[in-house]
Formats: sequence, structure tokens, C-alpha cells
Amino acid sequence: IYMKIPKKLEPLIAGFAASIIIGVLSFLSFETSTGFWLMFSFGSTTLIVLIFYESEFAQPTNIFFGHLLGIIVGILFNEFLGISFITLGLSVGTTVTLMMYLKIIHPPAAANPLIALFAYVSLNYIIFPSKAIINENDTFYIFYYDNGYAFKKVINPVWIDEEQCAILNSEDYSELKIIYEGQSTLEDNQPVELVN
Repeated sequence: IYMKIPKKLEPLIAGFAASIIIGVLSFLSFETSTGFWLMFSFGSTTLIVLIFYESEFAQPTNIFFGHLLGIIVGILFNEFLGISFITLGLSVGTTVTLMMYLKIIHPPAAANPLIALFAYVSLNYIIFPSKAIINENDTFYIFYYDNGYAFKKVINPVWIDEEQCAILNSEDYSELKIIYEGQSTLEDNQPVELVN
């Protein structure tokens, strides 16, 4: 079935569809515990998909693998070289070159290395049992032990499965002694005795 949309309505329909797409991704990112689904470059991806849908750039393979390649390049540059005017340029240049060789050109994805570098996106995640997490009204936190006290820390977990989750290790959680049992009865700054 093919429906002809009047030219005067196309901008309204495209704008409404873009609002729904970005709104759903925003909802998943900020209102659920499914992880972060939104990047700045998705705004221009949405425009390309809705307006230039017959273009090579708007095809699912190009969109998915273009974004994946761009963010991986950015993460690798961040991990091994850090942010500088040189790495910002080289990461985008590398992404463009690889997209062309791999035939997965998607222009908005060329911004992903910049996003990864500016946002310090890293491979440095820590994985631990989900049972350590306490959920209060969709605010997630853990308790950790330090010098005889239990401390409460708000986190933003990414669920791997029912038993494990991951959090970005930006504050070196690997050094924390996370409390896995009995934490539901604890309060912040409560004296505790460590039992192995």
C-alpha cells in the first residue's frame, strides 16, 4: 500500500516522526534502566532517515555500522591517546576513511569520535552482581565499605542480565569494597563490621 502525502504536510509529518523517535530514545535513556540510547549525532540521523530515505546513507546497514564504527574509533582514541586537537582530527579522519573502505558511509556517524572524546567514553566498565543494587523509586544505588563505615552511592547501571550489571568505572569503583549482602538494612555513614 502506497499513500501519497501532500507536499505541504511532509515537513509536519517528518518533524512529528523525528520528535517521536528522539522522544522514545530519550525515554529509554532517562526513564528506564536499559542504558543510554541517545547520542547527539542521532538527531541528524533521524533527519536523513525521514527526508533522504532513499539515499545510501539512510540504509539500516550504513546507519548501524557507521555509528558503531564511529563510536569504537572514538573510544579507542580516548583509551590510548586521550583528547587533543590532534586526536580530535585524526579520529574523525580515521572514521571517514574506514567508512569509505567498508562502504558503510553515514555522515552523522563521523561525529561519534568527537562525542566519545569529549564525553570521555571509555572501555572501563566494572561488572558486578545485580543483587548489590538497591532500587528506590527508580534511583539506583550501592553501598560500599570504607574504614568501618557503609557509604551509599547513586549509580546508573546498565543491565547485562538478571544477575549482572555494569557501571562506568569513571570514579574507580574497582577500589571500592561493594557490599553484596545485607545492604537493604543499611543507612549512609553507618558503622559496620566487615565480615568475609
